[in-house]
Amino acid sequence: MESAGVSSYTTGRGALTGATLWRVVSEGTEQHVLPDGVMDLMWFDGRLVVAGPDTRAMIAATRAGDVTWGLQFAPGVAPTLLGVSARELTDQRVGLGDLVTLPPRLLGSPPNDAAESLERIVMALWTRADPEASTIRLAASIDRAARRGLRVHEIAERHHLSERSLRRVSDRLFGYGPKTLTSIHRLHHALRVARAGRSLGDAALAAGYADQAHLNREAKRLTGRTPVALLRLDDGRPTDG
Repeated sequence: MESAGVSSYTTGRGALTGATLWRVVSEGTEQHVLPDGVMDLMWFDGRLVVAGPDTRAMIAATRAGDVTWGLQFAPGVAPTLLGVSARELTDQRVGLGDLVTLPPRLLGSPPNDAAESLERIVMALWTRADPEASTIRLAASIDRAARRGLRVHEIAERHHLSERSLRRVSDRLFGYGPKTLTSIHRLHHALRVARAGRSLGDAALAAGYADQAHLNREAKRLTGRTPVALLRLDDGRPTDG
């Protein structure tokens, strides 16, 4: 998850799975969740919720002091474990119990150690699904290529796929095509550079945009906000995007 306008956001690696775990404590204002090319499993408002891949910025209404715990799935892992195409979950938040059947003890109210419970749930899902390693490797490789800013035909050629087949695979594993995935990663690259203190013009060029105006258009298309507005929302923490 990539969000802005929150009072506290921390991340770390889970001791059981090595997955990225995050925690948000709300300051009571709207939480702006930016598309980041990943899916998450969350304890949100007392429920286990799967956050599907976002194509646009989402707004979550929270109360001051609300705590949300999350586990960020590695590329391609969530649809493989849940047995559903990521495309079916795009721009949605769905209760985990609506997607899979797990022991009630894992799906109840948030335990004292919410982070550990998220890891144990993912471990149970992994055992249940027994995913093919080749699928996970393919997803990770496509994601790396998108982060590098490769063009669609270059990603397809690198993976010995036609562009049509690549689009089908990307829809299933990421919820959208490789062009959208690349656009999302490029925006976060630019925001990281800007957060490090460089000008938006420099950030745009470093991330592969033609110029700052190009960055502005893409930011507006993906989030509804300009980069300046996004940086004002941000609290200065690093992004996972």
